[in-house]
Amino acid sequence: MESDLHTVLLVEDAPFFRKMLGDYLRDMGFKEVVELPSGRAALKHLETAARPDLVCLDLTLPDISGYDLCEHIRRSATMADVPVLVVSARDLPEDKAHAEEAGANGYLGKPFTQEEFTRRVQSLLKSTGARRAP
Repeated sequence: MESDLHTVLLVEDAPFFRKMLGDYLRDMGFKEVVELPSGRAALKHLETAARPDLVCLDLTLPDISGYDLCEHIRRSATMADVPVLVVSARDLPEDKAHAEEAGANGYLGKPFTQEEFTRRVQSLLKSTGARRAP
């Protein structure tokens, strides 16, 4: 993992998956993983927090869909180029197409292994030329 990648915004409503993904990201070397359970919490966090290096989000959130959250990120002048990885149990072709239309850079269907997740994150960061922290 690149040592200059610092922060991930992880938006997942299921506590088990949120903890698991947070652990995976920390194992990859991310210094800060902000774990939030809802779209509204993510929107509030984004209003005041520094720009993350990566956003991982579920599509099925209790209040705002992951699609809508992704579209909000893409409309933001400061966040428009932040890589977004959708991690979801919704794994139909139309789900993937809708996520891509909303601006997601990558999609990983549940279930998956830690190795699959790590490879997908690394590939996404490489392909998007993720911003490097100073």
